[in-house]
Amino acid sequence: MELFGTEAGFCSQTAGLWQLVGYLFMIFKIVIPISLIVTGILTLGKAVISNDEKENKKGYSTLLKSIITAVVIFFIPSIVTALFGVVDGFNELRPDYDVCKRCMTNPKSDYCTSKVIALQNYDE
Repeated sequence: MELFGTEAGFCSQTAGLWQLVGYLFMIFKIVIPISLIVTGILTLGKAVISNDEKENKKGYSTLLKSIITAVVIFFIPSIVTALFGVVDGFNELRPDYDVCKRCMTNPKSDYCTSKVIALQNYDE
């Protein structure tokens, strides 16, 4: 039975792993941007307190870079999905990829949970 590129392919067979990756992505998408912004705000606060014009510019620059980096990190899954959409020959793998994507972007979903449970039942 050929499973390559089907919904029962590689991603369904490793759904538990993709669900774990999804949970890690959820944590990183929240923790890293918040920590970057807080660090940038603290740097800016130190610069403002020092009353040094050069430090103020550096503080604003650091805060702006932190915010931009936080936004990019938050949207990495969307950027990766868009890049996969333009890869030639990707449509053959889309059903299998959709399982991976759904488990990584929404690991709590009923769809992903059902794939993990089906895999566990299959192993027994």
